[in-house]
Amino acid sequence: MIPIINSITKLAGTWLEGRVAKTKAKAEAEATVLIKQAESAADWEAAMARNSGQSWKDEWLTLLFSIPLILCFIPSMVPYVRDGFAVLETMPDFYQYTLSVIVAASFGVRSVIGIMNKKKKQ
Repeated sequence: MIPIINSITKLAGTWLEGRVAKTKAKAEAEATVLIKQAESAADWEAAMARNSGQSWKDEWLTLLFSIPLILCFIPSMVPYVRDGFAVLETMPDFYQYTLSVIVAASFGVRSVIGIMNKKKKQ
């Protein structure tokens, strides 16, 4: 009877070791994927930072976005600013999202896309 119990115990131990090894391998694979994704994102951010050093794109967008801000402090211009934003709200979603993506990509603000997705779900 004892040899049977020993065999069953040994078999259960072998099975359990296999399960642990399989779980560990899966966790390591998932960790590797996450690390590679983080490295890829960091590489992309670094490339964008290098490339934007010689570009006027960021300055152009900053000036463009500053215009309504400045005009809001000139009382006679406030109606034009309001009307402009009212018209922008009527633009198709794809256009509004495209503008947001352009700004996010230009300034390296990738989290803006997550904010946009949250707004879309509401």
